[in-house]
Amino acid sequence: MNYDFDTVIDRRGTNSLKYDFALERGKPEDILPLWVADMDFRTAPPILRRLEETVRHGIFGYTETKEDYFEAVEGWYRRYFDWEIKKGWLVKTPGVVYAIAAAVRALTKEGDAVLLQQPVYYPFGETISENGRRLVNSPLRLVNGRYEIDFEDLEEKIARNRVKLFLLCSPHNPVGRVWEKWELLRLGEICLRHGVFVVSDEIHSDFVWPGRRHCVFASLSEELADITITCTSPSKTFNLAGLQVSNIVISNRELRSRFRRAIAQSGYSQLNTMGLAAAQAAYEEGGDWLLELKKYLCGNLEFVRGYLKERLPQISLIEPEGTYLLWLDFRALGKTEAEREELLVKKAGLWLDSGAIFGKEGEGFERVNIACPRAVLQRAFAKLERALT
Repeated sequence: MNYDFDTVIDRRGTNSLKYDFALERGKPEDILPLWVADMDFRTAPPILRRLEETVRHGIFGYTETKEDYFEAVEGWYRRYFDWEIKKGWLVKTPGVVYAIAAAVRALTKEGDAVLLQQPVYYPFGETISENGRRLVNSPLRLVNGRYEIDFEDLEEKIARNRVKLFLLCSPHNPVGRVWEKWELLRLGEICLRHGVFVVSDEIHSDFVWPGRRHCVFASLSEELADITITCTSPSKTFNLAGLQVSNIVISNRELRSRFRRAIAQSGYSQLNTMGLAAAQAAYEEGGDWLLELKKYLCGNLEFVRGYLKERLPQISLIEPEGTYLLWLDFRALGKTEAEREELLVKKAGLWLDSGAIFGKEGEGFERVNIACPRAVLQRAFAKLERALT
């Protein structure tokens, strides 16, 4: 490989949320964290060079973007996803969760029903409840080790609750599904039939594993694009979460106007100077780095798959189709949430994300971030094996 993903970089003492806040969150200080979805790899060298140039200039005033920024974003999605977007459709925000919350306020009013599919990324539910909207859950079904959409349940709940907005996670975090085109089209038909807007969180779209292809929901038809707010960001792909930049695509002029108004009401305008520089560099020059990163992560996945099969057969891997987050089934251990927390934190010294935070359907599962040097994964699973023997 041309890039180094094996070196273990000490992140402690950098105010890293992942490493430096264990005590504040009730965990032992020396715990090994595999929880929050950021990577333990330095970002791509072209991004570092662009940031260094920005720092050397030494002035960090209000910053906006010109045509070359849009061309970088548009070019990425055209090359990798066959999705052509227009400049006027792009709205920049400091993050996808921020954008989802703004969309909830823009497209619904207090008391309106917003639907999601649990187990799902837990801030989805928070953006609904914290904004005074009513959460409606149409749970995914686990069938023969693979999660499926219950279309009948979803449509029934949309109709019964007069749902106004659907939060789609694609690829799905935490269960790792990459939705097939027919699944997205059927979801779209239901939403069109019932007048439901869609916010499609596609932040993990660059991490799709061999044999799968990510379909941008809004690219499937003009009718679907007309009801959709698509949330994208280079933050997961290039490990830029702390730089706070996301690109939101809305082709419908009225939806875009309502969304912009919700952002204006929050008092936000220009984005982080460094984030904009990093995002443009990522989409202009980061492709080769990403290709090698994905190969490395496939190796990490293969390691975990083999380790569980040979050494920890009582823990089942829900085979991922996308994302660098693994969904592990611990239910065969027969432990309560508290007992499993005791096992993982105190005996194994591991900090994972309990499946329960993604909804009651996640109870008995754990989410594990494998975007780290393989030596870290080897250490983590050896610790887990010792705790279980």
